[in-house]
Amino acid sequence: MEKGLIHVYHGDGKGKTTAAVGLAIRAAGAQKQVIFAQFLKGSPTGELQSFEKLSNIRVLRSKEDLGFFKNMTPEEKEKSEKIHTEIMQQIFSILEKESIDLVILDEITYPYEYDNVDRKLVEKLILQKPDNIELVITGRNPASLFLERADYITEMKKIRHPFDKNIPARCGVEY
Repeated sequence: MEKGLIHVYHGDGKGKTTAAVGLAIRAAGAQKQVIFAQFLKGSPTGELQSFEKLSNIRVLRSKEDLGFFKNMTPEEKEKSEKIHTEIMQQIFSILEKESIDLVILDEITYPYEYDNVDRKLVEKLILQKPDNIELVITGRNPASLFLERADYITEMKKIRHPFDKNIPARCGVEY
């Protein structure tokens, strides 16, 4: 990739993280170096076990599950903001020292929207992204900056979902 582009996967449907995971695996298979950063996620998910088998995908995420943002206490929100900002700082630290081809900011739209991350760091990555890096942003309701800078915009639209029938999330499918 001589010129890295920006992807936004958004919408109310399933598949945003799944698409990002697929791209990470494709890039890893092409011997690319990948950072897969997850925001507002701390519980075990199926992709983590797959990523452990691929030495060229580095995962950055919380070590604990703080739950849904709307259910967090003020203290948990403060802790979450610190974790998210540290993840962004780690990304910049890695980019300074190593050659990275793909950076995925999975679910970054939420902490950005809720001011639960240092927004200046997110904006800096988007606005000053090195030309050789492919950048993926996932989540609902992306900020206008994300959409304006995107080269790819994919909207996942829910037509039908098992949640509508009170079927809970299933391991290996939704997480």
